[in-house]
Amino acid sequence: MLIRVTAAVSSAVLLGGCSGGGEAAEPESADPTAAEMEVAGPDNAADRSKGPADGGGQMIVTYEEATSPEAQNGKKIMSEAQFLEEMAAETSAMLDLPQDIPLFGRQCGEANAYWSSSDKAMTICYEDADASFQVFSKANDPDPVASTIGAERATFYHELGHATIDVYDLPFTGREEDVADQLAAVLLLEPDETGKADPDNVQAAVDWARIWEDSAAQNGSPEDFPFWDAHEYDLARMYNFECWIYGSNPVDNKFIIDSGTLPEDRSQDCPEEWERMSRAWDEMLDPYWK
Repeated sequence: MLIRVTAAVSSAVLLGGCSGGGEAAEPESADPTAAEMEVAGPDNAADRSKGPADGGGQMIVTYEEATSPEAQNGKKIMSEAQFLEEMAAETSAMLDLPQDIPLFGRQCGEANAYWSSSDKAMTICYEDADASFQVFSKANDPDPVASTIGAERATFYHELGHATIDVYDLPFTGREEDVADQLAAVLLLEPDETGKADPDNVQAAVDWARIWEDSAAQNGSPEDFPFWDAHEYDLARMYNFECWIYGSNPVDNKFIIDSGTLPEDRSQDCPEEWERMSRAWDEMLDPYWK
């Protein structure tokens, strides 16, 4: 089974979706005025409701104004990398979208990302990119911007999971947040025509797991975690992603085992877990791949 995804953003450019450690309420916001937004490409606010000539939907990018230091830094990272433009083009080429879908870069007042079912729109908050950058900078990554873009790529795919469930009315069992994490892993780790996943995408999955590890450390002991939340506990999300990274290619991704973070009891079942998850998503989206 092969899911065709374009190559990752170059290493010179590339926090978990729906806000880390518990989902914040989706911000209420009116559509920005033309003076407030910067739109990538030839589209403008007046044209956003129009689909392409063939009637298929596209993902349309809008960078809104940033005023806080955190939002300005996050916007700078995303816009200089043309991150939203890359993800929008990739999604438009990969999926038969039933309508145009706005993709906003936005100042949210918190590190978050979300899909709005009522607006049929996705938002990646500038503060999310800034928060990831701070994590990787403190970890002394040789290229914290590349690590940030990798983590935000996984965040985008997580939100794309919510979007596909909504716009295609996909059936699923379990918690939607867990299912969205699975699609993020599948899109990052599925092999391309060479039979292997793009190394940048594998690293993006690793970086997202690192974000959840850091989030768990920052949010205190497990006793403090709101287990009523729709999201899985941060460390559990980390272990899930490490399992899927390993399970997708146990030979090439043995470094996950060698790092000592993934328990052996979990790792033994990861290849089978990955295969079931990958097959399920491929079958669910089969009518919608371009």
